[in-house]
Amino acid sequence: MEHLSPKDAWAFAQSHPEAKILDIRMEIEAMYVGSPPGVTHVAWYEYPELETDPARFAKAVEAEIPGKATPILLLCRSARRTIPAGAALEAAGYTRVINILHGFEGDLDQHGHRSTVNGWRFDGLPWVQT
Repeated sequence: MEHLSPKDAWAFAQSHPEAKILDIRMEIEAMYVGSPPGVTHVAWYEYPELETDPARFAKAVEAEIPGKATPILLLCRSARRTIPAGAALEAAGYTRVINILHGFEGDLDQHGHRSTVNGWRFDGLPWVQT
């Protein structure tokens, strides 16, 4: 698995039109907090179960992104879910899986707030909120 900063991931996506940004947060997270424009959404887990099923996840991604050579840029809140999700995709045969470091909201600051230290929003990259 490769690792790119949010800015480098956005630049990669812009220069590789075949690449897909895959938002693996719960649907409610993406809806209320926002997400990059044009992302594909497949949750690593959903509320209320909050249980992971790597095989189910890989199958759901395959339904959305069937090409195993398609570069996939994984995004979650803080890049903690993307590591095991990326491993599941690699085990399913995807050959170019890229973790977006720090995720959409980034790490917590000294006050317990996100989007103030690093991450997609902190870097001022495009995002939309529904």
